[in-house]
Amino acid sequence: MKGFNTVAVVLTTLCAYAPFSHAETPKNMSELLSEVKSQSIIESKESKAREAEFLSDRNQQATLLEQARVKLAAETARGDALKATFDSNDQLLTELTETLRQRSGTLGEMFGVLRQYAGEFKGLFNASQNSVQYPEREALLTKLAESKALPSTQELEAFWYTILQQVVASGETNTTQATVVLGEGTEVTSDVTLIGEFNAIANGKYVTFVPETGKFEELSRQPEKTITGLLSGFEAASGDYQPLFIDPSRGVILSLMVQTPTVQERVDQGGIVGYVILGMGAIGALIALFCYLRLLVIGEKMRKQAKSEQVLKGNPLGEVIEAYQTHNSDNLEDLEAKLDEIIMRNGPRIERFVGSIKLFASVAPLLGLLGTVMGMIGTFQAITLFGTGDPKLMAGGISEALVTTMLGLVVAIPLLFLYTIVHSKGRRLVQMLEEQSAGFIARYQEKLHTVQS
Repeated sequence: MKGFNTVAVVLTTLCAYAPFSHAETPKNMSELLSEVKSQSIIESKESKAREAEFLSDRNQQATLLEQARVKLAAETARGDALKATFDSNDQLLTELTETLRQRSGTLGEMFGVLRQYAGEFKGLFNASQNSVQYPEREALLTKLAESKALPSTQELEAFWYTILQQVVASGETNTTQATVVLGEGTEVTSDVTLIGEFNAIANGKYVTFVPETGKFEELSRQPEKTITGLLSGFEAASGDYQPLFIDPSRGVILSLMVQTPTVQERVDQGGIVGYVILGMGAIGALIALFCYLRLLVIGEKMRKQAKSEQVLKGNPLGEVIEAYQTHNSDNLEDLEAKLDEIIMRNGPRIERFVGSIKLFASVAPLLGLLGTVMGMIGTFQAITLFGTGDPKLMAGGISEALVTTMLGLVVAIPLLFLYTIVHSKGRRLVQMLEEQSAGFIARYQEKLHTVQS
């Protein structure tokens, strides 16, 4: 009975783990045992099938491994054969190269020189603006410069003709179609007049050739009108001699002229101090002009008064004459005091604002010195931050320092001349009053002596 219970427990355990094919659960131990047996048979078949599949895969892998070994051996043998062929060909190439060197002799040296000069001429021709006319010659020069074979007679003649063609083009003026890059970056196809190897003109402006792109670029700033005014006439001429400014340095001088700052750019380099100096100069010049015109008016009135016997109002000389005529006492000192009072009162009026001209002329160089100090401070700050490796970083401060000094002198020197002119004009008018006053005093004193005698 105890053994039966053990079998029942085992079967119950198998029943818990074994999947059943029937939809219903076994009803008794016989059905359960029958079901377990059938499931065991199924699992045994499946295991045998998996084992057979594994054995088949193992045999297939062994076959593939054997095939790979055979292929590796074949490729190794092929590599050895290729290496032997390479060594044989390398030795043959060495022997043929030596044979070629021995047979070529001096001719080989000449062809070496030819390759050297072909490479040099290629660089020169590509940098030439005339290369836009003959784009086909680059292929010939490249072949002669890079080829290791001996050139043919036709290639030698073509090289000689290319050199002769360049020499002829360097002395002629031709017009060809080319791409021109305008100032704003747009590209247009236009007629470009090539003046030998020196300059190129397009649409009445100077252009420069850029070898890297094979295009012409319009100068960012054209020279002055006296130079560019001849370009249109030169382009329109046909066969006649026309005057034209040529840059013999192939554009170097033109590029330097373009980089030269204009007057406005020079003033901008002076900064705020430069504008203050120019403003003071303009104010000083206006004051000088105003004073000079005012002195002209006063002088003209005084000259009219000097020619007239009647007293004319509105001029210092008229006041002097009026004071002399209205003096009735016999006291000469009173007359002198009255005339001196008129001169002292009209002298500052005549020389009014003249001193401010001298003030502006004196302050302008001091402002220039101030700008110089500020510019040098900026330069030393740039040196402190970035060192002295790049001179462009210091150029701004140095430019400000020098430009402000220049502006201060430019303003001060003309103002000094204007001050001298205006001051001399005023002094002459005051001297004229003093002379007339002295004459009236002398006349009055002579009149007193006559009355007393």
